[in-house]
Amino acid sequence: MFKAVFLCALLLGGSVAWAAQVAGTVVQLSGPLVARKPDGKIKVLAQKSEVESGDTLVTEKNTFAMIRFIDNSEITLRPATTFTIENFAFESDKPENDSAAYNLVKGGLRSVTGALGKRNKEKFAMKTPAATIGIRGTTFIIQYVPPTGAGGLPVVGVGQLNGLPQGGTGEKLPADPLGGKGKTPVTPGMGALPPEIGAVNPAPPGGTAPTAPPPLAPGLHLSVTDGAIVVTNNGGSLGFQAGQFGYVPSVSQPPIIVPSNPNIQFVPPPSFNSGSGGPTASNGPGQGQAVDCIVR
Repeated sequence: MFKAVFLCALLLGGSVAWAAQVAGTVVQLSGPLVARKPDGKIKVLAQKSEVESGDTLVTEKNTFAMIRFIDNSEITLRPATTFTIENFAFESDKPENDSAAYNLVKGGLRSVTGALGKRNKEKFAMKTPAATIGIRGTTFIIQYVPPTGAGGLPVVGVGQLNGLPQGGTGEKLPADPLGGKGKTPVTPGMGALPPEIGAVNPAPPGGTAPTAPPPLAPGLHLSVTDGAIVVTNNGGSLGFQAGQFGYVPSVSQPPIIVPSNPNIQFVPPPSFNSGSGGPTASNGPGQGQAVDCIVR
């Protein structure tokens, strides 16, 4: 009996020793949310569930999920999103160990910078299939639409990126995007939209506006609501400031600034915008702690 208890304690101790870094907590949830672990196990999450470094989070088609990380940053996932916390590490007294590496595989999210991004902005990276995003003390929304159609080519006629000149231009951020002076224009022609997704969507006969907005064109769409971001891929690098919208067609084509919202849809339930999502992951377990289900 003693040997059995000792062996159980030893195994439990080992599992704790090898446990992944707790990255944050689910503080708002409107539907099913699962975490796929690095070992392939699937964990069904609930409000107050913890998420860990290495988790891949998947939302269902009607699910919004807000994750509050231990540095008090927030990432809210939209429906039908796949998002990986590749590496997250934060200790208030060890800034040299900071790491926030994320990967938006598909879908969309809103990101609000926390303590890590404010003190070590170079340690933050949001990867997508089209580009990688760096921050400058930021709130931003992104949505990635995978290529569709034969051979993975964009579908002709989708999207609503109206008004961008065919020699579209953007602006590079100064060294200090929040306080720097002067702006360097990007070489004209580097940001031209493909004709099929730059076309204006006409109103139907009678002049009535469409009842439903058209789908987004394949690629990465973005909106900056606070601060600034830098978007980089094989085609180049471009800075975006608060109030600007952007589009990245593919990993080999440069980011461009678009003149207005290209129809990024991000409307979580009102409770998600209240800022009162519950305890952070740094708090210990309390009453009402969620019970998670692991599917092996």
